Amino acid sequence: MIEKLEKFQLFGLGLVLALGLIIAVNSGTGKMSDNRISVTGSAYKVVTSDSARMEFEIMAREANKQIAYNVVKKQLPVVKKYLEDKGLTDIDVQSANGYYSYKYNANGNMTNDVAYYNLTQSVVVKSDDVKKIKEVSTDIQNLLDQGIDINILNTEYFYSKLSDLKVELLKDATTDAKDRATAMLKATHNRPAKIQAVNMGVFQITPVDSTNVSDMGINDTSTIEKKVTAVANVVFRIK
Repeated sequence: MIEKLEKFQLFGLGLVLALGLIIAVNSGTGKMSDNRISVTGSAYKVVTSDSARMEFEIMAREANKQIAYNVVKKQLPVVKKYLEDKGLTDIDVQSANGYYSYKYNANGNMTNDVAYYNLTQSVVVKSDDVKKIKEVSTDIQNLLDQGIDINILNTEYFYSKLSDLKVELLKDATTDAKDRATAMLKATHNRPAKIQAVNMGVFQITPVDSTNVSDMGINDTSTIEKKVTAVANVVFRIK
């Protein structure tokens, strides 16, 4: 009786394994019957920015609006001369903005009594000399020694040939995808044939040493040297 039970168990186990093998073979055949392979390729290039933009503001905090405007009006020519002496002539003085700050009473509640008036005068400087913009962005606050309160808002660096570079990188990413497909199919004695579909991924423009990626893409403007990366998902027919 025990011998028959063992034989029955062995038969059952063999049947399960056989069914599993059939399912696996059918599943594998189903994937191969499409006769296609999908591969992701990538390519990157390090570029140097060829233009820059710096925005800063001159700030004044005085007893009233008129005094604050007079202070900034007097300081602005000094700031412009500083920039021109550095070789920066594309200077855009934008609209000034200001607001009143009010005093607080002993209970911590704001009163209607004016404490002082805050005024900010924004200035934008542009140049193709990115190193000069970099130098000024770190040096301009030395104007504090002359009583001029300077606050750097933003310094950005751009690469003007980005559109052409994107086309070049997409071509290289597609070539990389084909090389990967060739390597993957080598063991099966097959090789990639005509492209069936191509999906372009988002571009990642990052600092050179950065490994950050984003589904929405990254567009770094904070560094002079940038790494531009392209990704392409390519579907090849197998031959």
